[in-house]
Amino acid sequence: MDKIRIENLEVFANHGVFPEETKLGQKFLVSITLHVDTRNAGKTDDLSKSVNYGEVSHFATDFLRTHTYHLIETAAEQLAEAILYTYLPVREVNIAIKKPWAPIGLPLESVAVEITRKWHKVYLAVGSNMGDMETYIRRGIDAMSSLKDCRVKRVSELIVTKPYGVTEQENFLNGCLEIETLLLPLELLELLHEIEAAADRKRELRWGPRTLDLDIIFYDDEVIGLPELMVPHVDMANRSFVLKPLAEIAPYMIHPIYRKTVAQMLSELKEREKGNEKDHIV
Repeated sequence: MDKIRIENLEVFANHGVFPEETKLGQKFLVSITLHVDTRNAGKTDDLSKSVNYGEVSHFATDFLRTHTYHLIETAAEQLAEAILYTYLPVREVNIAIKKPWAPIGLPLESVAVEITRKWHKVYLAVGSNMGDMETYIRRGIDAMSSLKDCRVKRVSELIVTKPYGVTEQENFLNGCLEIETLLLPLELLELLHEIEAAADRKRELRWGPRTLDLDIIFYDDEVIGLPELMVPHVDMANRSFVLKPLAEIAPYMIHPIYRKTVAQMLSELKEREKGNEKDHIV
């Protein structure tokens, strides 16, 4: 991804822990790196196909002047999010805020905080086998769409599937969706649990009936191994109710461990299922 850099933008603003800092204000040096595709702008010489760095500079200056934070960590975090919300072509942003007048009683050039924030591409599996299944699923997707730090990009068709694991229950309605989010993996997991809880999801039996189920299948191309979260989803290669709708919206997404596309995994699963049927017939 290409980069547009704004180096050491001088902003006089009112951020700091001490009362005199928030009342009197002080100078900050702000550097911003925008990760954006500049190819079309470079080929056409058309500013509308890029991001106007002058506009971003004024936006950052106004933002830091009109908000007051105790920590420059907070100032950087909030500015990064504001830029990502406002300038849609920006996929990732790096913010560095220097504080040359930091009141610590020692000679120094400056103290600084530097962060990087980005839109993450995530694939989710969604399912339900209780009540009005489609309504539960649609409401869950709508709840996610209403959040400023999540963007629903694509939704597969919903398919009826047989239950997995605990088979003595109603059939499921399953699908997959692609989202972009600023949330980190555990933050996203917490959000999904909140949406499930709002749909009266009960976690009483593993693989049991549920009004709404939301699972993280892929998070960028990351491999995450935590007690509360495993990504990619550990059993996705054996679940046709995940692979079929996922192949509809992301057939060429590559599993970061198996190094196979979703389409390949689905094809291999179908072959295994055919083999199992023949073994059963024999």
